Amino acid sequence: MSRPGATTTWRAVVGNAIVPAGLALLLATLLLRYAAAHAPQAVGWLGVALLLAVGLFGWWRLRRVPAPRKPRAVADAAIVRDPATVRGAAPAEAVQAVVGVQVVYASQTGFAEQLARQTLQSLRAAGMPGSLRGLDGVAPDALRRAGRVLFVVSTTGDGEPPDMAQAFSRVAMRQPAPLDGLRYGLLALGDSDYEDFCGFGRQLQRWLEASGAQALFDPVEVDSEDEASLRHWQHQLAMLTGVSDLPDWQAPKYQRWRLAERRLLNPGSVGEACFHLELQPPEGRADWQAGDLVEIGPCHAPEKVAGWLAASALDGRVPVAFGRERLPLADLLARCRLPEAGEVDGLDEAAVAARLQRLPHREYSIASLPDDGAIHLLVRQMRGRGGYLGLGSGWLTAHAPIGAPVALRVRSNPNFHPPRDARPLLLIGNGTGLAALRALLKARIAAGHRRNWLLFGERHAAHDGFYRDDIERWLADGWIERADFAWSRDQAERIHVQQRLREAADELRRWVDAGAAIYVCGSLAGLAPGVDAVLREVLGEAEVAQLRAQGRYRRDVY
Repeated sequence: MSRPGATTTWRAVVGNAIVPAGLALLLATLLLRYAAAHAPQAVGWLGVALLLAVGLFGWWRLRRVPAPRKPRAVADAAIVRDPATVRGAAPAEAVQAVVGVQVVYASQTGFAEQLARQTLQSLRAAGMPGSLRGLDGVAPDALRRAGRVLFVVSTTGDGEPPDMAQAFSRVAMRQPAPLDGLRYGLLALGDSDYEDFCGFGRQLQRWLEASGAQALFDPVEVDSEDEASLRHWQHQLAMLTGVSDLPDWQAPKYQRWRLAERRLLNPGSVGEACFHLELQPPEGRADWQAGDLVEIGPCHAPEKVAGWLAASALDGRVPVAFGRERLPLADLLARCRLPEAGEVDGLDEAAVAARLQRLPHREYSIASLPDDGAIHLLVRQMRGRGGYLGLGSGWLTAHAPIGAPVALRVRSNPNFHPPRDARPLLLIGNGTGLAALRALLKARIAAGHRRNWLLFGERHAAHDGFYRDDIERWLADGWIERADFAWSRDQAERIHVQQRLREAADELRRWVDAGAAIYVCGSLAGLAPGVDAVLREVLGEAEVAQLRAQGRYRRDVY
């Protein structure tokens, strides 16, 4: 079998060389006959000269034969040479981004398939290639070769797989498969009115873990088409693609909270600035639990909107309609994706408003309890490649004035609510992950539970000890039984939380044997896999799986 392009090359050689060579030989024959009749002594030299000319002409034509074209798939894969140029992808992810992501669904009523198609649309909108397949047409080997897969699966009956997934569940999931190279995300649909909530999704997750597949992020479970959980899935898609302005499938129903306080917590830090924020509810007391999240509707900086209006020659004071609202165009633009230059040429203010798309929400862990009278957030400033502030962190930490209204919605996060009993609790986190751990500690203290072990990591003890006063007071009063800190840059060797956990392996084993639960909050890229590896090393694969199944090992990582 010839290689792709070989036939094309041979035809090009023949077509470009044989015709001119034939004409040259005909001319040579005529000249030689003429020479033989009129100058016999010159025949030998003339023949040599003509042969050289024909050879040189053929060599010149062969050099001009175009190189064979690569097959389309090969050419497309070679477009990106610098991994960092893949839109929104970090260099480590860029090669995979060229290959893309496969979206696999298992649907009973069609809802999972619909969400899978929306997932694929979001990936493609972010510039990431992707494909869509039903689980009934997938084999384990194909999953391993795919590299990255997003599963969208429903549950039917009493925890059963959908009809289209019955064969896969019965045959492929009967035993673990070699899926060490697979990285996956999972959206599981279910109904909490049934005892085995998200039963098939959880079965699939256990099988993937047992098969050696690595999660891109923790599974997202949806209770009866819950909009907040679906927005959290979209948030994970934005994190996966690195494109933060993907539109929400359905905008949150925000309330107007008030930004009451903003305080820098790490002056002098080598890291980006981190702020403590307090947001007061619109009317009286609001309700939430430790472990819950907020969804924030961000806004552009006023000067960015003013610059866009000036460049577009539009008047931001003109009232425009947007849904059921009527407001000045500048106010609307602050909440929407600003069109690129040239997208609105020739349009008036009303026509521009009709084309606008709301900015997607941002998620943050709550660091307080309702008894504190306000929602506390711990927000680090994020910056894009051009050095500009990120959309959500920029709005909350720099652009929104104190007293300004902030679009906010509380989202329940039951997976990270604290244990109801007095069992020991390990709280492991780094960076702004301390926000959720602070709320969990407050809840434990309010319930009178003292067996709390905090492991926390940041850069420098002198500058990055967020909520230091709270932690030192709780330690002194006995509400935190043990605390270990990893200040990564206070010594030549970088030390991280997982190293502190490994050093305390014997104590970890004693706490787990005493029924402890383990809660992890912080970075998905560094903290989460590092801590998970130590747990598996100290406790063993089987026990870690059992902790997950019992709800004693929970994570909120990003």
